[in-house]
Amino acid sequence: MDDTPQSKGGLARANRLSPEERSAIARRAALARHNRDLPKAIAEGNLIIGEMRIACAVLEDETRVLTQEGFLTAIGRAAKAKGGQGAGVDGKPAFLRAKNLEPFISNELLASTTPLEFVPLRGPGYEGRAFGYRARMLPDVCWVYQDAMLAGALLPSQEHIGKSCRNFLRALTNHAIDDLVDMATGFEDMRKRRAINRIIDQYVEKEARPWVKMFHLDFYRHIYRLNGWDFDPENTARPGVIGTWTNDIYDRLAPGVREALHARVKRNARGKPTQRLTQLLTPDEGKPALERLLEGVLLLMRMSKSWDEFKLKLNEYYPKYGDTMQLPLSGGSYRLPSPDAS
Repeated sequence: MDDTPQSKGGLARANRLSPEERSAIARRAALARHNRDLPKAIAEGNLIIGEMRIACAVLEDETRVLTQEGFLTAIGRAAKAKGGQGAGVDGKPAFLRAKNLEPFISNELLASTTPLEFVPLRGPGYEGRAFGYRARMLPDVCWVYQDAMLAGALLPSQEHIGKSCRNFLRALTNHAIDDLVDMATGFEDMRKRRAINRIIDQYVEKEARPWVKMFHLDFYRHIYRLNGWDFDPENTARPGVIGTWTNDIYDRLAPGVREALHARVKRNARGKPTQRLTQLLTPDEGKPALERLLEGVLLLMRMSKSWDEFKLKLNEYYPKYGDTMQLPLSGGSYRLPSPDAS
């Protein structure tokens, strides 16, 4: 037996608890152990369609779900399912159990009707759980009621559900249910960020490799020519604005790459980079992609007679990711039109 002061203190506190309090602590501990095995929500929100407000979530495996209450509300049923999860002995949820609906229910739909148990977002330490259905199941269920209504097979007690399903299908005409859930929960932005992170992992090294020159002399020679400046190949001191234009090339390589490169490059006490950005490009994706991009950029430079002409071609053939291209010049700045501009 452990005779440490901590153990004795814990035993004394336990002895002061009532049987009900000890039982509640045991239940919470058991629930916490159970919840460790459940998928967790990573984004939540409310899907607003007409006057309907449907609670929804995206799970950590990117499954989109409508909460059980939200699902039932969407099809015009009471938000609280009878009998816990709402499934009968035959495995069907209550809203598909009526005999008159059977001819309109596919085997694929039946296979997808098992409720999903998950841990919702309720802040640190939350130990509860929730039930939901895959979001893609909702249009399929609505079509069951719609088809039954068109066939005149709905019971009077089911007509209000048929109307709710018809209205929902009308609202979905131009949208996929997963896309609506992504917008409602904010997962749309999270999904984009994840995609960008995957691109960054493909293009950007975690540690710098030995430097290999990639921005060759011709790149700078054409910058000077297009701006009408005298070019001295022996002089490596260049106007600071050229660094801005070089960074602009990285913005056209892939989304988020320039920011990732600047975040990972080592700097001195004054904040100046002590490594070249190209040292952090991956050899399989990053460097080959930059080489291809620079080949195209040099071709556009050779085809152009002025800096303004080159900028227009650059924005047309290699648009900048996520922003209007802006290349400042001495004495002012020049903004290219947005790719979406008419």
